[in-house]
Amino acid sequence: MKAAIEVDNLIKSYGANIVINNISFAVEHGEIFGILGTNGAGKTTTLECIEEIRGYDNGKITVNGRMGVQLQSSSLPGNIKALEVYCLFCKWSKAQVDLKLFNAFGLAELKDKQYKEMSTGQKRRLHLALALIGNPDIIFLDEPTAGLDVEGRVSLHAEIRKLKQQGRTIIMASHDMAGVESLCDRIAILKDGKIAFIGTSSELTSKNMEQSRIYIKTKKPIQNALYEQGYAVFITSSIGDTLLEQLEICRQEQNTVLDVKIERTTLEQKFMDIAREEKI
Repeated sequence: MKAAIEVDNLIKSYGANIVINNISFAVEHGEIFGILGTNGAGKTTTLECIEEIRGYDNGKITVNGRMGVQLQSSSLPGNIKALEVYCLFCKWSKAQVDLKLFNAFGLAELKDKQYKEMSTGQKRRLHLALALIGNPDIIFLDEPTAGLDVEGRVSLHAEIRKLKQQGRTIIMASHDMAGVESLCDRIAILKDGKIAFIGTSSELTSKNMEQSRIYIKTKKPIQNALYEQGYAVFITSSIGDTLLEQLEICRQEQNTVLDVKIERTTLEQKFMDIAREEKI
């Protein structure tokens, strides 16, 4: 079976500024695929080229399925009501008005509420429901959790997982590292219009395990150790060996151990390493 989305040698520029510089990737059916990058890295432009919202200079994009789109910046007339806009989008999409979809996102209680009166979370739910009109196979989410509080993010993550369980393909651009790490099957990190990494979160965070850190707080200082906020810090590729070695040294020197913490490399740390052009 062909991939849900195939992007081959995509190039997009604005005048002399090359925003997307010859990138290629594929998204499989039923996969949640995340696109990460700092502001200006090309995330939204890449999505808009695939969505056919924006033209591109060169390359080939193939989409095998019906698309539903939740834009990064979406606004509606302030006085329009939730049910009114839902029915309007159904008409535009030549789709039957299905209130099951409307109600599934908790919008029944908002049906008579004007758009300008909705919270950010309520607007996000409404726009996600609008993106699903017509039963698309492939759903694009651009910064879906932007502006949401913790409860709103948790709720939206649950809805995204339900869509995956239904066999939908989801491609999302996001700064929400925790959400990306828990939701996405694979990620691509864009830097300066190019793909700096593509693979699973665990593949990225498992690289260069010497970046794992052990923090040890002791009654007396540990000689020749680096210190952060009262803890001796040991950067290691072998957590077990390094920890046992330091504990044995403390025992021999009768240095009481007060606390031990282990910090493994996170997706956010790896992302920042790429953003700072450090080794990953």
